[in-house]
Amino acid sequence: MRTLVEQLSKLTNAGTVEDLWTLHTEQMDAYGFDRVMYGYTRYRTSSSLGDPQDWVLLSNQTPEYMQVFFDESYYYHAPMLKWALANDGACSWRWMMDMKRIDNLTQSEARVMEFNRKMNVTAGYTVSFRSISERTKGAIALTAKPGMTQDAVEQVWAQHGDEIIVMNNVMHLKLLTLPYTGERHLTKRQREVLQWVGDGKTTQDIAILLGLTSATVEKHLRLAREALDVETTAQAVLKAAFYNQMFVIDAEI
Repeated sequence: MRTLVEQLSKLTNAGTVEDLWTLHTEQMDAYGFDRVMYGYTRYRTSSSLGDPQDWVLLSNQTPEYMQVFFDESYYYHAPMLKWALANDGACSWRWMMDMKRIDNLTQSEARVMEFNRKMNVTAGYTVSFRSISERTKGAIALTAKPGMTQDAVEQVWAQHGDEIIVMNNVMHLKLLTLPYTGERHLTKRQREVLQWVGDGKTTQDIAILLGLTSATVEKHLRLAREALDVETTAQAVLKAAFYNQMFVIDAEI
């Protein structure tokens, strides 16, 4: 297990989302949390978390778990996710195990808890990250190893909880600075024309700068809009900037 300073140094120097996630999951595993699921949206509304294809979603959960949890929309009724959307900070899963809480579970929430029990997702902590915008929200679920009780988790948290929270906060903040493509992939040329638009250049300006025809530039802008699933070029620039795909150093895509 790395010390707090060692881990923060590695996290802050990670160059890719993949490297960052590997460093983080390895460290969480050392504390007894062998399955970690992180989610972040920039498109939250009062009734939706936005298009799932626009989420930043990272997990080392089993494919069997992820398929049911998301394809069957179990996440929408997960008690700890509901807590995370309404709160900041860390919350023990004992919160949803409390008898008074269980008595008030909806049928859908009870179904999620039963599914979790079958998948050995029974003990852990959830960390909800503070948002600076009403449209954004991020949270992470730390699932304890099979056979580890919530009492055992509480003992780990009593000893290491503060540093675990700091590590998760730094991981979250670092991830927001790294390029993330998810389901939205831009080609090098699509990114290039969007960058020039972001610099205030017109289609004719871009055509001259890149030695292309205006029609070709328009084609790349259209394909960029389609790749990012937006209607206007301004929205494409904004979404690409959100996911740090603009002005990427040594970009390969």
